[in-house]
Amino acid sequence: MMFASIDELDSALTGASYLADRGLATALYLSLELEKPLLLEGEAGVGKTEAAKAIAASLEAPLIRLQCYEGLDIAHAVYEWNYARQLLHIRAAQSGTVDEGELFAREFLIRRPVLEALESEERVVLLIDEIDRADEEFEAFLLEVLSDFQVTVPELGTIAARQRPYVILTSNRTRELHDALKRRCLYHWIDHPSVEREIQIVELRVPGVPERLAEEAARFAAELRSLDLQKPPGLAETIDWVRALSALGRQELDVENVEATLGMLLKYHEDLLAIRDETLAGLVAAARG
Repeated sequence: MMFASIDELDSALTGASYLADRGLATALYLSLELEKPLLLEGEAGVGKTEAAKAIAASLEAPLIRLQCYEGLDIAHAVYEWNYARQLLHIRAAQSGTVDEGELFAREFLIRRPVLEALESEERVVLLIDEIDRADEEFEAFLLEVLSDFQVTVPELGTIAARQRPYVILTSNRTRELHDALKRRCLYHWIDHPSVEREIQIVELRVPGVPERLAEEAARFAAELRSLDLQKPPGLAETIDWVRALSALGRQELDVENVEATLGMLLKYHEDLLAIRDETLAGLVAAARG
């Protein structure tokens, strides 16, 4: 399923419970049309990963996710050889002689997310999540995948994509990515939404939420982001917080229920200590005002 226009894509994303601004919808549309990887950068919790999930749902395509981390290597991201099966194959050969080509046949190859996406018989969405957490060596390895949609396995040669996957990379910008990777991708920065947009997103993601609660929660989160905190709340935290308040039966904010649930928004002890007493009361008053 492809989209005839940006508006059609935008409608499909909304149907998947994701509200994208025009810039993001355009970037996603061009990524699909040009079959070019898309790099989404922004603060944690602004909806980068959710955008990939929403586009996969809109396309009715499987989502293959590679979660990056420090020390990620080819064996965990792309492929590795099944050494246990290879050893059993050697033992099973009664003559004791085994052709090396037999040991490195495809039947002994374990496909990890990247190779799985390339060898899929159907179009998939490959999400390379938080690429900034991976080492620069792995980032360099990805260049072949992002430019030619292929990987090179020394024992087998080049394996090209059967159906080019739609590739989305996300980064929280904990480190600067190399220019060579950025050149191979379309790029879009996702910022925190405006208060009005955040209210719309909360109402979409938390069905049945009281309108007053959604408005006050969005304004409160925006007030927190204006402060000098170690980790201001992202959109994901706002949604989780409103769900928690709704589960408690709250219709609006007050100091008592905000104080009791503030750990849903702030994840650093120092930030929790900074938002107390008069500061907390002032923020709640501003959100209600």
